[in-house]
Amino acid sequence: MSDNLDPNDWEAFRASSHRALEHMIDFLQSAREQPVWRNTPPRVRQRFQSLLPRQPREFDDVLEDFETNIKPYAVGNTHPLFMGWVHGAGTPVGMVAEMLAAGLNANCGGRNHVGIEVERQITRWAAELLGFPQSSTGVFVTGSSAANFLGLLVARDAALGHEVRGSGLFASGKQLVAYTSVHAHGCVTQAMELAGAGSAHLRPIPADSAGRIRTDLLQAAIDRDLAAKLSPFLIVGTAGTVDTGAIDPLQSLAQIAREYGLRFHVDGAFGALAALSAALKPRLAGIELADSIALDFHKWAHVPYDAGFLLVRDGEMHRGTFASAAAYLQRAPRGLAAGDVWPCDLGPDLSRGFRALKTWFTFQVHGADRLGAAIEASCDNACYLADSLSRSKIFELRAPVSLNIVCFALKAGWPDQANQAIVIDLQERGLAAPSMTNVLGRPVIRAAIVNHRTTKADIDLFAVALHEAAGRLRPDSWS
Repeated sequence: MSDNLDPNDWEAFRASSHRALEHMIDFLQSAREQPVWRNTPPRVRQRFQSLLPRQPREFDDVLEDFETNIKPYAVGNTHPLFMGWVHGAGTPVGMVAEMLAAGLNANCGGRNHVGIEVERQITRWAAELLGFPQSSTGVFVTGSSAANFLGLLVARDAALGHEVRGSGLFASGKQLVAYTSVHAHGCVTQAMELAGAGSAHLRPIPADSAGRIRTDLLQAAIDRDLAAKLSPFLIVGTAGTVDTGAIDPLQSLAQIAREYGLRFHVDGAFGALAALSAALKPRLAGIELADSIALDFHKWAHVPYDAGFLLVRDGEMHRGTFASAAAYLQRAPRGLAAGDVWPCDLGPDLSRGFRALKTWFTFQVHGADRLGAAIEASCDNACYLADSLSRSKIFELRAPVSLNIVCFALKAGWPDQANQAIVIDLQERGLAAPSMTNVLGRPVIRAAIVNHRTTKADIDLFAVALHEAAGRLRPDSWS
């Protein structure tokens, strides 16, 4: 057995690989005809309890294993009626781009190669889209949870100086305090914990009836903390809340941040990409005033997972927060170690995949306007669903539809737990995949319409399936 890991028979490998690609193209082409989701049966789960394989298997056997025991039981977000969470649907183009990136196997942490140039181009595109200066810096990460954390670290350094990296928070003698909406994603709380500032010092500010942060209560909270000799340093606005898709008043938040000398970061995990739509972009007014923005190309741009991104206005502050003087990262005037700012200077990862390539392919092949049109369509579909439910005799809306998320529930007379029974019924039947959340303290059904494949005909099917599921409910299914 050779120590070389290349195929012994390249032509046989080529043929098998072509078949695998054809099968995946068939899978995507027929997404609507498949169940949205299948529960992985015990016999399949048991297969993944086996010990570490010591001996090789034939490539074709492993591909068959994938076809039989993995592909049918994926999460289902390629299907047009997957709407439980804000998951991008991916595209065939993105799939091929991911394959090409894997073939290059480029480490995009740094060095002098074209992968770094592609990532810089994506940064310039993001800056153009969101109204940031071209001097802004950006870095790919796993997702907005990581991007929000990195954005908070940049804000920490802006407040305390880069020496905090060595001396720690305690040496500053200051207790940092941040502010965000009560509806902000939980990763903002986690970011405060991971940064050492403590989640007890993140102020969750109540929201108005539309789910947007109350700026009057925000200012009152900042004033209280200043009076208590604490150190406010950051406001985190949300462009598309996870529960209802609400957009905070970003212009007002930017003004308050300037007034108090705080950093202003926007969690735009999916909502920031509404800027791709000329019709929706005005709803993001003020995002261009942020100091940093977190977003996910793998959501509304449908780049294959994962492709999170952090955009920072002040590139020097960004670089100073993460850059290392380690000898193995030193630069040279020419050659493979040439270059000024590498991605590893803008985040903690030295080993990074070529996430920028699949993002580059997506924008090059589809164009920003076509992506924006798909985003508009998902918002139109959400309004269409909301209108349908407003005429229902058994369902009612529970929150305004800001973008693409519809929150609804059974009307009075039904127990709250019946809503979850409907969701589980639809999921287990493979008909649709909504999810559950809470609005005003009560459980609701949540339909996040993200998929570019979803049509109004799919929404009609979903509405019918909802009512049929309600008709199948029995009292013993509510518990």
